[in-house]
Amino acid sequence: MSLAFLCPGQGSQKIGMGQDIFENSDLAKSHFETANDILGVDIQDIMFNGPDETLKQTQYTQPALYIVAVTIGLLLIEKGIKPDCAAGHSLGEYSAYALTGAFDFETGLQLVNVRAKSMQNAGTEHPGTMAAIIGLDNEMVENIAKNVSGTVVAANYNAPGQVVISGTLDAVNSAMTTAKENGARMVIPLNVSGAFHSPLMRNARGNLAEMIDSIEIRDSIMPVYSNVSANPITLADDIRSAMLNQLENPVLWSQTITNMSQNGIDHYMEVGTGRVLQGLCKRIDRTLATSGVENWEQVVNA
Repeated sequence: MSLAFLCPGQGSQKIGMGQDIFENSDLAKSHFETANDILGVDIQDIMFNGPDETLKQTQYTQPALYIVAVTIGLLLIEKGIKPDCAAGHSLGEYSAYALTGAFDFETGLQLVNVRAKSMQNAGTEHPGTMAAIIGLDNEMVENIAKNVSGTVVAANYNAPGQVVISGTLDAVNSAMTTAKENGARMVIPLNVSGAFHSPLMRNARGNLAEMIDSIEIRDSIMPVYSNVSANPITLADDIRSAMLNQLENPVLWSQTITNMSQNGIDHYMEVGTGRVLQGLCKRIDRTLATSGVENWEQVVNA
């Protein structure tokens, strides 16, 4: 069996995430203690108790998802469940790099902390939003975005017929209306704090670039499929570029899973909170074998 670890991104968070892992694992306890120090907040309390409005804030959501995904992934690797490659959706790509040895847990969390705060600040400086367009092909969504007044782009190619757009509020609303007029099956505004993976994230680039340049990044011990290219990378310089370029460029998730499948990966394990990526895998190719590990019982039984 050829196995891929898939690490979730924003939207998969939920109150209580990671709590049973924390209660049963010394590694998790250590990670949470380290996280509180690095983040300067009681992230454990936010994750376990909420409120939901706080957990949904980008500056907390991203570290929370990273902590759970990396902890679970390392516990699985300790058990001898080792992936042949990895990928992560947006923020999840950082979890994938940590699990493949490009950097350690602490370094990755420092990166994620800077990324999350920079993206939240960019969203305040240049307000924007995102929406899922379901039932139109990629080209039609791209054409709608091009022909709308203002800034709006295709941001996430999640699965065939499921593309997320990102941009200014007026431009996204106009594109949503046009998509409905062109036969979109569903048009869903997303509850996000900014126009992620769009040019409106440009102001987040400086702080993240400075952080990426200041830390040691190693070649990964196995391929990670980059969001930006949908191709496998292992070299430290490529990882640096991929992490930075991801901010303003679309997540090529559908293309990533297709490339993995063509390269012989036959099992896809979502490592971390939620089932979003398992669902997308099935939308991309119903024949793919998928599973997920998000709690202690699933770690034990994996």
